[in-house]
This record gives sequence, C-alpha cells and structure tokens, in this order.
Amino acid sequence: MKSKIVFLLLMAWGAGAHAQTKLSTKQMKALVDESLRFSAKQYKHMMQALPDSLFPRSTNKDGSLMTAKYNWWTAGFYPGSCWYLYEYTKDPAFKQEAEKRQQYLLPDQYRTNTHDLGFLMYCSFGNGLRLVGTPAYKDVLMTSSRSLITRYKPTIKAIRSWDHRGWKCPVIIDNMMNLEMLAWATRNSGDSTFIKIAIDHANTTIKNHFRDDYSSYHVIDYDTTTGQVLAKKTHQGHSDASAWSRGQAWGLYGYTMMYRETKDKKYLDQARHIADYMLNHPRMPKDLVPYYDYDAPEIPNAIRDASAAAVMASALLELSKYTNKAEKKRYWNAGADALASLASPAYRAKEGQNNNFILMHSTGSMPGNSEIDVPLSYADYYFIEALLRYKNWAGK
Repeated sequence: MKSKIVFLLLMAWGAGAHAQTKLSTKQMKALVDESLRFSAKQYKHMMQALPDSLFPRSTNKDGSLMTAKYNWWTAGFYPGSCWYLYEYTKDPAFKQEAEKRQQYLLPDQYRTNTHDLGFLMYCSFGNGLRLVGTPAYKDVLMTSSRSLITRYKPTIKAIRSWDHRGWKCPVIIDNMMNLEMLAWATRNSGDSTFIKIAIDHANTTIKNHFRDDYSSYHVIDYDTTTGQVLAKKTHQGHSDASAWSRGQAWGLYGYTMMYRETKDKKYLDQARHIADYMLNHPRMPKDLVPYYDYDAPEIPNAIRDASAAAVMASALLELSKYTNKAEKKRYWNAGADALASLASPAYRAKEGQNNNFILMHSTGSMPGNSEIDVPLSYADYYFIEALLRYKNWAGK
C-alpha cells in the first residue's frame, strides 16, 4: 500500500511539475525514502553490469554504457554514491563495492596534473572515512591534499585548473568544489596551509569570476607572472557572456561549503546572492531543473541539466541551515521542490533502464557536443546526497 501511495505521488508530481506542485513534508519524506530505495535497487544492477576496474560515466551515442578509467575526473562519484547508499541501507554490498572501486583510485592521490582531486578522492575516500573510519583513508586524503596544493599559484592566489587547451593559467568555477578536501586536511593535520590556500582561492574567485548580478564566468585565464586576468571565457556554457547552469550550481555549493568551514560571512553572503540569482531568474523553469545555460538562445526548447539541479538542490538544503527564518524557508522549499522534480518520472529512470543510472537528462558540454541529454555519474551522486540531506535534516 505504501509503495502504491508513493507511486501516485510520483505520478502527480511528474504531471504537475511545470505548475510547481508542492508536496507536504510528509509526502516529501515518503518520496525521499522511496527514491533512496529505488537508487539502491538501480545501483545493485549497476554493480552487476560494470566491468572490473572501470567506473560508470554516462551513456554512449549508441546507447551503451560509457565507462571511465581511474584518472577521469568523475571516477570518484560512483564509489561515493555507493558509500551514501551504504549509509542509508546498511547493506554491506555497497560498502564492498565502494571499497573495491576506490582501490583503483589510489594512484590519483599522487597526481599533480589535475585540480579534480577533491571530486576523485574526497567524494570516495572522504565518505568512506566518515562512515567506517579506516585509518588508511586518512593517509590517502592527506597525500591527495598535498598533491592538490602543488597547483596553487601565489601570484594569482588560486589553484590552477587545467594544463591544456591553450590557456596560460585557467581557473574554472568547478574548482570551488575541490576546496572541501583542503578544509578537511587542515582540521585533521593542524597545518593551516591547506585552509589558507582554500580561502585564497575562494576570495580570488569572488573577485574575478562573478558579474554584478552574481552570475559567473566558467573560466578565468590568468597571467602567472603578474596575476592579471587575461580572459573571461566559457568552455561548457553557451557563450563567454552567458550563465552556464552547472557553473552557477558549483558556485552555490562551493560558497555554502566555505561558510560551513570558515564561518566567514562573506561566503554566506556570496552563496545567498548566487541562490537568489538562480531562483529569481526569469528563465529558471518552474520545476527548478535548469536549462543547460540560463542564456541558451533556444529557450524554452533548450535541453535541461539534471546534474545542475541535483547540485543546486543539495546546496540549497544546506544553505537553508545558515540563514534567517524567511530565507531558511525559501531555500529549503526550493531545494525540496527541485529534489521532488528530479524524483519524478520526468527525470528519474525506470528500474533497470538508463544503463542503471538514476537520473536522466543531464548535459555535459553543449559546445563540445559531449554528453548531451544523458545520465551522468555526478548527477546521481548529488541527487543521493540531497535525498540524504533532506531525510536527515527535515524538521530540524
């Protein structure tokens, strides 16, 4: 009977998503639990289908499963999702799968040619350390943090993102997400170097990445000698002047996290401004699943990015914990509404379909014609995280 009720809720929400149907807290709790159970079932199928030593990435153009090796930037999300599902289900199969897959990530801890070590190592080993406390995981995360800060450029006061694409010293908005591991490193080592670098990077990003309306550029290119800005560009959005939706979500999540870690009010204010830009945007769809870019010229027929919605939902739920009563309600409800949209049949796959990913309709890079309207491993990760946040924080 309970599953039937949840199914009817899902159908009602899916049918009314564009009218911004609201679910009560009781209905949301039921939907969240059902979605977590579904996610566990779907990832059990994923476990069986996934080749050894590889990680799920997306869907190929021929409909087959797209996998990644340990050194692709998204590899940490699958073991991270398994840790989250272990947290919810207590099923040892998820723990075993997370432990198995993240062993292939161990070489990444020594890499100094990528800024994505937070995604790779903190989403995987960080969740593992939090849940089971394996001492070796701490060593892996400390080594990863030391590797990451080798990319810090003192003249710029930021961590370099890419070593390619013809840039001088590019820094992307996504890099805000990798600072959480550095905050952890200072807390767990007593060495303030890590958090100081994270703070420098966050401050430089506030200074140069954001426009007056709190939309963000994707890429800022710097001169490493002078620290001057050379160019303000996009790589995955519609244009250099547009607001790439996942970039907005990375910024929202990153500054909410930096406020949590430092209690510096300027980061809270930045997160609030970014959230308000998104939620007040005239081209934000009513179901709160953004188009791939807020300035996409084909709106309202532009494709969506469920991954941007998942990151945004998770961040809004956390942001609501740090704001005043009126804002708390607004951010919490918006996060819940986005989460409910993602849990609807419009965005959530059927069991055993979608190459066993949970969410449909994400967009990797429209300009690169890469991963267009497909599942993405990080959309699933942040969706599960947001579900757990709602479950753990509702009513508190």
